[in-house]
Amino acid sequence: MDTDIQPIVVLSRALDQAGDALASIRSDDWDKPTPCGDWSVRDLAAHLSATPGHFLQMARGEEVDWSAGPEGPEHDWVPRFRSDADDLIHHWHAQPADQAGQADWQSAELGVHTWDLVTALGRPLPLDDEVAERGLAFLQQGLTADNRGDAFGAPVEVAPDAGAYDRLAAFAGRDPRA
Repeated sequence: MDTDIQPIVVLSRALDQAGDALASIRSDDWDKPTPCGDWSVRDLAAHLSATPGHFLQMARGEEVDWSAGPEGPEHDWVPRFRSDADDLIHHWHAQPADQAGQADWQSAELGVHTWDLVTALGRPLPLDDEVAERGLAFLQQGLTADNRGDAFGAPVEVAPDAGAYDRLAAFAGRDPRA
């Protein structure tokens, strides 16, 4: 496979698994707590559902309100997510090959929040280790104690042989053992 586009391929898989996690939400899940601060499944799902659209806004040079959720009722969130995800992948394929590596930060965002959602739902979904590995590598390059902000807690220590998603979640300040 052409390694120049591998970040885009991985981003596509990150979007697919996030969409699958969103589609697995049942009506009795909405008020469950998540590992993502004080967010409920509804709050997390709103954020995750809006993420591909926010990435597209950024790509167009628009200002993004990350606190804004998706428009419309909850049953419209997954189709909108998938549509925006397709548009995002098309956007990346239109970029010069030397820019593709920048897609890794989007995989990191999606990977962490997909793990948050799957964990909150308590139903296992298959997650792609390469999404977590690329996302973790990206975060480790630039996320420091000084720039973690409100979104990321201090890293949590995990066993050296922990799985890719446990390492990603732990680096993002989530405790995979909780």
